[in-house]
Amino acid sequence: MADRGTAAEPPVRPPRWWGSVRARTTLASTLVVALALVAAGAAVLAVLQRNLVESAGLQAEVAAREVATQIAVGTSFDRLDLPDDDDRPVQVVAADRRVLAAGDDLHHAPPLADFAHPPHRAGKPDDDHDDDDDDTPARGSAAAHAAFRTVPLRLHDDQRAAEPFRIAGLLATTPDGRTVTVYAGSSLDTERQATSGVRDAMLIGLPALLLVVAAVTWLVTRRALRPVEGIRAELAEIMDGDLSRRVPQPASRDEVARLARTTNATLAALETSVERQRQFVADASHELRSPIASLRTQLEVARAHPELLELDGLIEDTVRLERVASDLLLLARLDAGERPRAERLDLAELVRDELARRSGDRLPITADLPDGPCPVSASRTQLARVLGNLVDNAQRHAGSAVRVAVRRGAAGTLALDVTDDGPGVPPAERERVFTRFIRLDDARTRDEGGAGLGLAIVRDVVHRHGGRVEVGDAGGGGARFTVTLPGRCPGSPEGVRSPDGP
Repeated sequence: MADRGTAAEPPVRPPRWWGSVRARTTLASTLVVALALVAAGAAVLAVLQRNLVESAGLQAEVAAREVATQIAVGTSFDRLDLPDDDDRPVQVVAADRRVLAAGDDLHHAPPLADFAHPPHRAGKPDDDHDDDDDDTPARGSAAAHAAFRTVPLRLHDDQRAAEPFRIAGLLATTPDGRTVTVYAGSSLDTERQATSGVRDAMLIGLPALLLVVAAVTWLVTRRALRPVEGIRAELAEIMDGDLSRRVPQPASRDEVARLARTTNATLAALETSVERQRQFVADASHELRSPIASLRTQLEVARAHPELLELDGLIEDTVRLERVASDLLLLARLDAGERPRAERLDLAELVRDELARRSGDRLPITADLPDGPCPVSASRTQLARVLGNLVDNAQRHAGSAVRVAVRRGAAGTLALDVTDDGPGVPPAERERVFTRFIRLDDARTRDEGGAGLGLAIVRDVVHRHGGRVEVGDAGGGGARFTVTLPGRCPGSPEGVRSPDGP
């Protein structure tokens, strides 16, 4: 029966095309380009329309000045040379708003505009004139400035709708001192047609341009993301268990190439970690097999022959098994990234207390400790474990003496030395002795019951505390293990040793 507490995970389905990064990038870029084009098109149309309106106003002003010049030189109103009503309608209006002169279609029409009281140039928002309220021309002259206004006009009776015109108003004075207003208009039909043509061209070209942008973005994004898809596919296959494989790395130096390099570095670190874990499990199983097999054998013999029971052997194997399990547990916690719970303590006092608790050592231990405190921030339990492992290692390999010293190291550090007069550690093996489950072939590691984890624990704990551990030669032969930790210690400067030291 299936376990109701667990549910099968749904299969991972590839995202639909509209949910992909490529689709979102294409949509976003197309939308941005569309907004930019619409804004640019609106600006272009506004500028074009303004320029065309100003051009029409200039044409209307030119026509008005031509008529105003004729009036200023004394030409009678019925003899004025007026332009064509269809393109530039003109009216000459008296102060009482009577039309004095105009084309055939505008002679009986009301004034084209009313500029009798034009708004001030800087006043209302719809102000579009260029004249001054006090701009009254002298006798036989025309005003210096013209006022402008856009109005709809119907110049013919058969015209269905009024057309917009730009009207220019200009004051003129006859030689006899009579002031009249000359209105001249210019059709804005050309402006309307040009603006409509440009707008229609933009509306027709915009979809085609956006289609091109979307297609190019889609293709470029697909090409750019192709290596990412290759990395994903390779990772999906690597997750099946073959950590020796690597993802393809592009030859470029962009973000995708850096992603591939980082992924390969992560896979290499993961492979190393998995291999180390497998080796650790295999070595741990091997180390645990011996004491467990010995215990089982002795218990089976004791069951068959109670008189042959050896309690000392059982206790020894049990203690060895307990030590191996404790070491494995500590290493597992260190590998899991557990940080030590640091406290402020005196390293010299810790060494003094731990050495006082020891009993049953094969050789006496000589301590060289400073009188003053040596403060260090560390875990007392783990630091005591480091000292115990180093002293146990020295006890197994020393010939006649073991020495422990605390001294001042380099600037900002203090050192813990554990020396013995044994065979020493060859220079080629001084890094290898800190490897887990390693036993050298010389007399130095022919210990009784050691699992090859003590020095590995020392190195890992010291590194977690920001320090380092090294192996050197002791004076007169033997090995010296030096642990350097951040801290300060009074006493002799670095390198000055007691007479029996190295």
